[in-house]
Amino acid sequence: MSNQKNHDLSRSVEGDLRVALYARVSSDQQAQEGTIESQVHELKARIASDGYQLEEEFCFLDDGVSGATLVRPALERLRDAAYHGVLDRLYVHSPDRLARKYAWQVLLLEEFTRAGVKVVFLNRQIGKSPEEDLLLQVQGMMAEYERAKILERSRRGKRQAARRGEVSVLSGAPYGYRYLSKRETGGAAQYQVVVEEARVVKQIFEWVGRDGASLREVARRLKREGIKTRTGKDWWDASTIAGMLKNPAYKGSAAFGKTRVGERKPSLRPQRGQSETPRKGSSVYRTSAQEQESIAVPRLVSDELFDAVGERLEENRRRQRQGRRGASYLLQGLLQCQCCGYSYYGKPVSRRSAKGKVRHYAYYRCIGTDAYRFGGQRVCDNKQVRTDLLDEAVWEEVCSLLEDPQRVAAEYERRLDREAPSALAVQQLDNQLQKVRRAITRLIDAYEEGLLSKNEFEPRIKRTKERLAKLQAEASRLSELEAEQSELRLAIGHLEDFSKHVRDGLETISWTDKREIIRALVNRVEIGREE
Repeated sequence: MSNQKNHDLSRSVEGDLRVALYARVSSDQQAQEGTIESQVHELKARIASDGYQLEEEFCFLDDGVSGATLVRPALERLRDAAYHGVLDRLYVHSPDRLARKYAWQVLLLEEFTRAGVKVVFLNRQIGKSPEEDLLLQVQGMMAEYERAKILERSRRGKRQAARRGEVSVLSGAPYGYRYLSKRETGGAAQYQVVVEEARVVKQIFEWVGRDGASLREVARRLKREGIKTRTGKDWWDASTIAGMLKNPAYKGSAAFGKTRVGERKPSLRPQRGQSETPRKGSSVYRTSAQEQESIAVPRLVSDELFDAVGERLEENRRRQRQGRRGASYLLQGLLQCQCCGYSYYGKPVSRRSAKGKVRHYAYYRCIGTDAYRFGGQRVCDNKQVRTDLLDEAVWEEVCSLLEDPQRVAAEYERRLDREAPSALAVQQLDNQLQKVRRAITRLIDAYEEGLLSKNEFEPRIKRTKERLAKLQAEASRLSELEAEQSELRLAIGHLEDFSKHVRDGLETISWTDKREIIRALVNRVEIGREE
């Protein structure tokens, strides 16, 4: 029996959709609503027209049972089947066949949704009448409320645990410590000092706080001494070292709530090797010290040394700002190497002539040509470019575009010509997402109930989650493309006025405005070997 159930569940996870129908009439309504056979006949016809096959065991019929109660024989069996994940789609004549009360309709629909079952109403689809529209809104509000309540409870629970000084809310541990869970300690979670790593942490603080070493100098010293990162890399990234030097855990006071999630930050161009459409619609922001909670952990450095390092980092930052000549670079953030895909950045250079006169230049240089960034070995040999020459060439092209706004319009029209996502494609993608989410739910339930072994469960859940990630990325891409095309249509409508307004002020335009105009019209400038 168990093997048969396991087989049926596996078919429902990876095979065709399994459909069911539910019909109900109460004895005092048969004359008005017709017999239950008429409901079943219509439901079976709809299922067949949708291209599905209905097994008799999935016909759930409550004949002569009132809808004023949820305790009904067929409804109970239907809910059990949905809970065990053997159904994908349920056909019902109308919402009042499920229950008379709206609250119970909402309850059942929410229950079926959580179980991955899509409910199809035969003659009154949700949203086709004021009553069903209300039902849909109430269902959505309840789901949103429940999700928000769970998230808020979790957030407040973690915050309260952090105020009590519980290390468990930190989960992981930085370099120099090992995180011991409650299970490992038999009590409260804690940080355990890793002696060898702690020695390295103290040495890094000494180099910066006492010797005044820069972050890159620290990285070079670590490499010379053969000290690897926690992940086994030979080269320590400067940002990793900076994060360690700012981490208050090392002075015995770990911080909880250092970041928060907010609206996505705008960016000039996608990161190297990443899609132009980000997978997430949010960004992570640093919080202020007042918003963070301190949790006591083993100390590795003294307060004096930690403060000295902080002062040294701030002094280095101040000197770096003072050492910069001029405002920044006109094309900074827009340049990309065609050879390796890394960005170009501005770098000042000073040369002394034979007569002793010092000349200052600046070049755009590919990040991939900097050996120190990649453990002493450059990954690109593309040439550097004089900033003044490239700035002038790009600005001339932009001015040419502004003199002929039809060229800009043609480019915008070309972007619009890219195939827009159809409503059908979006709906099909949404259906696939729902199906994969249901498959994940059923696999987890099967594993928890012992119907799948660990060896069977792990590869299948991994494949299914990978499929879900791809579908979510595609859904995000379609959404961003839709928004982009809407913005392009709006821009085309105002293009002529914008071009005329800018052309009138080109003679006296400031450096800052010039940069903003370039960024508004130029998406990316690629630099090849022959340029």
